[in-house]
Amino acid sequence: MSRNWKEYNEELVKRGEFYLSPSFLDSWDDELDRMNESKVGRPYEYPDSFVQFAALWYEFFHLPYRQLEGALRKLGELLPKLKASDYSRLCRRFKDIKIEIPEPSDKVIIAVDSTGIKVTNRGEWMRKTHRGERRGWIKVHVAVDVKNKELLSIEVTDEKTGDSEVFEPLVENLNLKDCLGDGAYDDEEVFKLLEEKGVGPPGIKIRKNAKRGLSPRGHAAKEFRELGYEEWKKKHEYGKRWAAEGFFSAVKRCFGETVRAASPEGMIREVKRKFALYNLVTRI
Repeated sequence: MSRNWKEYNEELVKRGEFYLSPSFLDSWDDELDRMNESKVGRPYEYPDSFVQFAALWYEFFHLPYRQLEGALRKLGELLPKLKASDYSRLCRRFKDIKIEIPEPSDKVIIAVDSTGIKVTNRGEWMRKTHRGERRGWIKVHVAVDVKNKELLSIEVTDEKTGDSEVFEPLVENLNLKDCLGDGAYDDEEVFKLLEEKGVGPPGIKIRKNAKRGLSPRGHAAKEFRELGYEEWKKKHEYGKRWAAEGFFSAVKRCFGETVRAASPEGMIREVKRKFALYNLVTRI
């Protein structure tokens, strides 16, 4: 089916509008009232929606914290209702920011995959994860809805962690119709978990020498051999697996391929924030 380019172009234009949308001002007071209703200690002065807006600017425009404060202060001159925060407060709030990832109500077909993100501050990451080895990557694992290309789940690890090792936390809260993945997920435990979730055999590419048998992976091997690759690919619409790779590519184009945080914990938070923010923007 051909793409409606007029509709697609308009979607991209609206995403651009989101970077300057002051809609959070309309609910500023009400949101603060809700946030402070049962809070102990110093009350919040800035609603989460404003912090989310500031985080989007921080990531998209690659602004240092002090420059971010200056940009928001200048924006406040144009929007009198906007109360600009100082950079240190924003830094603290970014650490706790929670951006909701949607939970689909119906069963979904997901694509699972992983990618590497470069570490700018390599030293501490290497010391804590590789004991001096010359590496500088962290690994992002995602599950993406192949229908609407939305992020449904994300896990962040060091680059030594195999894709199948984090498959369970990646899909444990998802209601699945099928799961599409490459050979990195050809693992007996993965097939067993998917069978328990009512998926079987899934659209995971299996090794050519896989033996047929009574196990979930054995059933998948039998289906793969009986259908042949081309028919198996059509049955599972395996081409839609590229939804995950497309999501990775879009996030990297939007926010870059590196993280700026200094600590391993900060790097993980930053990566999750970037992916969740992109998910938010594409839903507009």
